[in-house]
Amino acid sequence: MANSPPENWRVWMAEVARDVETGILEPECAGAAEMYPESLLRATDSALEAFEAEVCALVGPSDEEVFGVVERVVLALNAVDGDDSHGGAGYCTEEREQLCEYIDLTLGEHGVDVAALAERRGMNRAEITDAWRDW
Repeated sequence: MANSPPENWRVWMAEVARDVETGILEPECAGAAEMYPESLLRATDSALEAFEAEVCALVGPSDEEVFGVVERVVLALNAVDGDDSHGGAGYCTEEREQLCEYIDLTLGEHGVDVAALAERRGMNRAEITDAWRDW
């Protein structure tokens, strides 16, 4: 199973902390904790866990059912991204790409042919979240 983006972000923050501790990186260059506050990580985990549960429950889904699951996770992630309680932290380009890739990989791991799904809708597989995504 693919690593969730918050897992990757936690690993990166730990690496940055180690680099600061060992002197490889100056402390003023280490804004990792500010980029990924725990509230953002927990909320993102929660949205992705709900998505994973929905994907696991799909059995021979129609395109509409798959897009419904994608819509719900994207709307949940929009809410996380727009939540002021994270101190202004949210999803930027790299995080967006990781989240979209995770959605694609998770669907694929559960038998959804994402490329064919997208093609049937006249889009590229990278565009399956675009109709709802604010981040």
